[in-house]
Amino acid sequence: MEINYPEAILRKSDGTTDTEKYLAKLCQNTFLSMWSYPNIYRDQRERCAEKNGKEICDLLVVFENHLIIFSDKECSFPRSGNIQIDWSRWYRKAVKDSAVQIWGAERWILNYPKRVFLDKACLNKFPLPLPTIQEAKVHRVVVAHAASRECTAQMGGSGSLMIVPGIIGDMHISGKSGECFPFAIGQINPQKGYVHVFDDTSLDIVMNTLDTISDFIVYLEKKEFVIASGKLGFAAGEEELLAYYLQHSDSDGNHDFVIEPGFTGLLITEGLWSSFEKHPRRKAQIEANRISYSWDGLIDKFLIHLFAGTSYYLSGAKIAEQEKGFRFLARENRTRRRMLATAINELIQKTPQQMRATRTVLPSRPGDPYYVFLLLPKPEHVKYERYREVRSALLEKYCLISKLHFPNAVDIIGIATETGLKEERSEDLAYLDARGWTEDENRKAQDIESELRKLGLFSDSSRYEQRIKEYPEVESSDIKLKGAFRNEPCPCGSGKKYKRCCLS
Repeated sequence: MEINYPEAILRKSDGTTDTEKYLAKLCQNTFLSMWSYPNIYRDQRERCAEKNGKEICDLLVVFENHLIIFSDKECSFPRSGNIQIDWSRWYRKAVKDSAVQIWGAERWILNYPKRVFLDKACLNKFPLPLPTIQEAKVHRVVVAHAASRECTAQMGGSGSLMIVPGIIGDMHISGKSGECFPFAIGQINPQKGYVHVFDDTSLDIVMNTLDTISDFIVYLEKKEFVIASGKLGFAAGEEELLAYYLQHSDSDGNHDFVIEPGFTGLLITEGLWSSFEKHPRRKAQIEANRISYSWDGLIDKFLIHLFAGTSYYLSGAKIAEQEKGFRFLARENRTRRRMLATAINELIQKTPQQMRATRTVLPSRPGDPYYVFLLLPKPEHVKYERYREVRSALLEKYCLISKLHFPNAVDIIGIATETGLKEERSEDLAYLDARGWTEDENRKAQDIESELRKLGLFSDSSRYEQRIKEYPEVESSDIKLKGAFRNEPCPCGSGKKYKRCCLS
């Protein structure tokens, strides 16, 4: 099968500088290869005679209507002996100039989406559809290196830059009294959109903790909202802000910057992250999440074959339709991936080598897709090509039947593989968009189900619905992580309870 769509993806950059390459690796782990693109270019043919394009940004993530624009800048921190001057010089080059690059990239991408390329020669167009100006949700991230070590030397602590939203624009380099605020980042230019600034310390912490596209984007959105609301006064570092976020949930159970009744805002001091990462339930969460990375591996395996043109069978004629299915898999947050990976791995382990099995995983909340997992043994006398055709066709049929049993289902994802505990296995993916489900399709699905029942191919189906806790219970811990540490001594050293001290 000839596949043209993924060809350009194979030619994308790995990053140019060492820091860009490191960022590209982090982003590929978090956002996966289909949605993460280092070193994006724009053509200049309409404005000048240059053959080579101009770099737009150091890395671009595109997922549905979300754009995450990264600018990575490594500028050595000056050491003139005057910290005010040194900070101002570093901030201009490492932070402000990077923000200007991001705003320029944003304008170009939204206004000229057809003139965005993966290579400097501008031969390979950006392969994914870019959202319109009206639909786009833009997140801007500056990665500013070289200040963390100096921050630790001057102030102690982790080296993470402080977050002080009250510092706006040129207040970063010259306050009202003429002095600036070294190692503190506020709002670079609120009129042009909020810019997140990660340093050498916070970059690793944030991206290794929020290591799915959903977890990462939701955090950025909630952070942008609390800052825009004026309710964040101060955070000792990005990791401290993240720790507070991960310990608090709203009434729907979603992480948020919850402000307790009777308080008007948040002041988050140093030490919260250190306490959080040492907590037994956080350690239990990390251990429980290990299985979830097999879900990441499954997505990557699909994408590797898709990009290489080695996918054995694709249910659906167009690659764009396949990408919709991959999006659902990638949209799952880390906790849901743990549940899904457990569901399919348990099915594989419990199903005998020559037995067939199907499992339907129900949504955890409204908007989640339905998943159909199919295990089908390969008869020895059947050729592999024929086996894959039969398995893919059967998977599609099970997806159609699932719509019969779950009329409210609008997105149904099917995944098929062999039975048995094999080191090497193949997988098929099917996606059913059931939004326009008709009476004719309903009758067709009924006929398919009747046929499969006559053949004895439907008695092996089961449903799977499980609620799992993000932070597993730990016998040695009598502290609930939701809102943990709020009744413990405040890490600022005042001796007061945290709830009555820095949560103000």
